[in-house]
Amino acid sequence: MKRLSDLVVVRESSIHGKGVFAREPIGEGTVIGVYEGPEVERDGIYVLWVERDDGSFYGIEGRNELRYLNHSSNPNADFDDEELSAVRTIAPGDEITLHYGDAWGDAS
Repeated sequence: MKRLSDLVVVRESSIHGKGVFAREPIGEGTVIGVYEGPEVERDGIYVLWVERDDGSFYGIEGRNELRYLNHSSNPNADFDDEELSAVRTIAPGDEITLHYGDAWGDAS
């Protein structure tokens, strides 16, 4: 598996602040990377909430490039636990996005 920094770059986003962009083509189903950081119990700007098998949740305070992922109602990536994968092919230069959840509705 390639290193995250080989696949993506962080730069200014037209969606919001900084974003994560593909450096090279990323095929559908490709694992882009793992959301890394310490486990936390409180919400925050870069916290990813992951559901355990028992239905409880834990937060991860993002410390790598993936903390800059922006929301889209038509995302090109999704998390399976802490692992981010492409849900369709992502072209070089495209911003990598995910759907933050139903509370975000149809926001860009």
